[in-house]
Amino acid sequence: MEVFSIGGYSEVGKNMTAVKIKDDVFLFDCGLYIPAVIELQEEKIQDYGERQLRGKQALPDDLILDKLGLRNKVRAIFLSHGHLDHIGAVPFIAYRYNCPIFGSPFTISVLKRTMEDEKKRIPNKIITIESDSSHTINGKSGDYEVELIHMTHSIPHTTMIALHTKEGIVVYGNDFKIDNTPVLESPPNYNALKRISKQGIKVAILDSLYCSSETKTPSENLARNMVKEIFSGMHGSKNAIFVSTFSSHIARLKSIVEFGKKLDREIFFIGRSLNRYTQASNDINLFSFKNQVRIVTYKNQVASALKKISSQRDKFLVICTGHQGEPGSILERLSRKKLPFEFRRGDNLVFSSKTIPVPINIKNKGEMDKRFKKYGVRIFDEVHVSGHGGREDIRELIETLNPEHVIPSHGSYQQLLPMRELGKELGYKMDKNFHLMQDGEKISI
Repeated sequence: MEVFSIGGYSEVGKNMTAVKIKDDVFLFDCGLYIPAVIELQEEKIQDYGERQLRGKQALPDDLILDKLGLRNKVRAIFLSHGHLDHIGAVPFIAYRYNCPIFGSPFTISVLKRTMEDEKKRIPNKIITIESDSSHTINGKSGDYEVELIHMTHSIPHTTMIALHTKEGIVVYGNDFKIDNTPVLESPPNYNALKRISKQGIKVAILDSLYCSSETKTPSENLARNMVKEIFSGMHGSKNAIFVSTFSSHIARLKSIVEFGKKLDREIFFIGRSLNRYTQASNDINLFSFKNQVRIVTYKNQVASALKKISSQRDKFLVICTGHQGEPGSILERLSRKKLPFEFRRGDNLVFSSKTIPVPINIKNKGEMDKRFKKYGVRIFDEVHVSGHGGREDIRELIETLNPEHVIPSHGSYQQLLPMRELGKELGYKMDKNFHLMQDGEKISI
């Protein structure tokens, strides 16, 4: 068995891992490096394609598979969940592989909605696998079973991918947290995790982004209560209320809508990505926002809605895109007075999110905050809990899985480094059965 760290081992994003067993290769995730995409947007390049994205190093460097003669041996692409740093490269590079793509219902729904929005098509067959079920794949060296195991994160239908091979089970766990009281779905499928542990896990490739945080990541229920607490202080307010969060965070959006309604305000969703993810949720009857909110996406619709909201500021609650200060997002344009709504002293702006820790996001969010503060806006920041597990979540998962080998992933070298100490605590030995990899490397197991 050989493992290739194609992307997501030297940065947060563009996640892709290849696993080779004899004459068969399997790809896990196919994500974008979002900060590079933001750079393209800042340069006013909106209609970007594979060439521009490769030029900005926004795509996983899967050309390494061509150099090694492995491209035509790829039998399947597995998608762990619907975040763009895990599925966003599919419309641009999946065509290179003559193989099907597998994912959970919400993941596939988001992928299809994304390709529809971006007017992209791919020749690959797209196959939906229900969470906690499996599918058989025919390879040149025999049959393989891929199992998607339900896991908690900040987006619905996140899965831990278990590829059953004659060499042992490969477990791919990007991303996860251990949430025993989630808002929208059930807790992790512990029974399945314990079962595959008994069957024998050869290698576990695990999200290690927040391993430096010596704690357990709180449940989404805590974020729900934080939203409730913030909104409880806004009853009777005559000022505007704007909220921004991750468009993919359906559980958080559900909480914001439920508590927002108790303020007796009509709720608007403004922004293309909010429309994309909520429609994906509607498509599979996961959670319907129909008849609960008004969704506006097109330029004229947005302008008309904001004029109405401006004239009756105490009648509406707005959920919009732009919590990272992304250029061109609704909130970023509002901060520059580029849209027909002007914030006033005492207006409320809730960030139910955390700034993703990369320089361009920190810069954009910081500059946007300064502009809002000049207007006298009340800012409620980090009304949020992470979707990534802390050290104790990771410890719990490794102890449950008991894999023979561990590979940390999903971060820069410095972000992956704390996993080495945890590995030592759990009895793993560096370069023997614990492997700290960077992009473009290979290990043989």
